[in-house]
Amino acid sequence: MRTPSPFDLTGRTALVTGANTGIGQGIALALAEAGATVVAAGRSGMSETLALIEGSGGKAQALGVDLQQDGAAARAIEEAQALVGPLDILINNAGIIRRADALDFGEADWDEVMNVNLKAGFFLAQAFAKAALARQRGGRIVNIASLLSFQGGIRVASYTASKSGLAGLTKLLACEWAAKGINVNAIAPGYIESNNTQALREDPDRNSAILARIPAGRWGKPSDIGGAAVFLASDAAAYMHGAIIPVDGGWLAR
Repeated sequence: MRTPSPFDLTGRTALVTGANTGIGQGIALALAEAGATVVAAGRSGMSETLALIEGSGGKAQALGVDLQQDGAAARAIEEAQALVGPLDILINNAGIIRRADALDFGEADWDEVMNVNLKAGFFLAQAFAKAALARQRGGRIVNIASLLSFQGGIRVASYTASKSGLAGLTKLLACEWAAKGINVNAIAPGYIESNNTQALREDPDRNSAILARIPAGRWGKPSDIGGAAVFLASDAAAYMHGAIIPVDGGWLAR
């Protein structure tokens, strides 16, 4: 008899935030292709993501949520479980970015980015863990960090702070929840083709400078992150806790 693949997610349920496009969409599609039933959540419409998943033979539901609102994180967990049953996997992907010189950075842009990228991520993880522990079963949390969890960057003060904070939370939550059967890890994407990087890709000088630094010689694709997410959500990563895995084309190795 054939041994089941440790990467098989058949029968598992996953919530992916910010799944309407880019990295979130790539992760949602990869999880569905691995067998998971996916709740694709975000402020924008999910028709494209659902069409991709259903076209590949997967199962998905859409969930509208605005993570800027107080209490939205806990409600998102409750509403996702109402759609597909108890959640096994949480992908904390939703994120926004604001660009300005540090001397000019405004409080409103700071708060908006920190609320979505860091505060909502923590409270989503908290609500997910409470639900998992209440039913006495484990789970997988995958936070989407960034290269700026390791580096400073320029003109993205709140984004850098939020992604550095998310890396720290990944380690803290792993320390608290590993013995309870909840794996908390993170992926640190490099320069990926997405809405957040459109301005950089359209700037000839910045685009050339970035490509010159990437050993792989190309921008990453959302599907490059999807594979790493499937790994961390699967039994193959059962003994991984608190890891932050760069998927960056070799950027940090340069």
